[in-house]
Amino acid sequence: MKPSDSSSGAFKPFKNLKTLLKKKSVELKSAPVEKPDQPVEYQTDGGSDHAVFKEAMADVKRIPRTKYAAQKPPVNRYRHSAADPDAESLTQLKELVKYGTGFVVSLTPEYSEGIARGVNPDIARRLHQGEFSIQDHIDLHGLRVIEAREAVDAFLNRSIAGGRRAVLIIHGRGLSSRADPVLKSKIYHWLTTSPWHKWVIAFTSARLCDGGAGATYVLLRRKPLTKRHRKR
Repeated sequence: MKPSDSSSGAFKPFKNLKTLLKKKSVELKSAPVEKPDQPVEYQTDGGSDHAVFKEAMADVKRIPRTKYAAQKPPVNRYRHSAADPDAESLTQLKELVKYGTGFVVSLTPEYSEGIARGVNPDIARRLHQGEFSIQDHIDLHGLRVIEAREAVDAFLNRSIAGGRRAVLIIHGRGLSSRADPVLKSKIYHWLTTSPWHKWVIAFTSARLCDGGAGATYVLLRRKPLTKRHRKR
């Protein structure tokens, strides 16, 4: 006969635990598996967008006007109002009188030029635009025609002897003359018909900064043009 547990003197408090658990067992559910984060879908209707914008801008405060400099639009000097259609012309006239802005000598009746036979006409344009450096000049103001002729002869002789190619003759516009400008007309005549025409490549009225229509640029040759070259 097998001795009982109580008589054996051994205390086993968990002996019947397995049986007890079987009687009151509960089905254990597996722990839920977490799904990866899904992108948040926002509604695109106008009301939701407005609400999101208001929420985002809730802490934004308006900057006082005293905190920043107002930006002024550029002023157009030539802008004219509908009430004064001649304002643009008047503004341009003021600029012309005060600064000479917009005045082109070659577009006026006072402009004059001449080129020797066989010379590219572009030379006159370049001469008038100041592409040739002026190496000497003479001022004929206050001189009579005879005195001016002697002065021009001496000046051109000196210029050619010194190897100067581009020179300036200041003669005035002759606005006080009752007929055509005297000295200006004489300069044109001397450069085209006198013996000096053999030495002249081209001549034009000067730019405004050098006297405008009251002065003449002259481009000189290194050697005079001979009859043989003129026939060619």
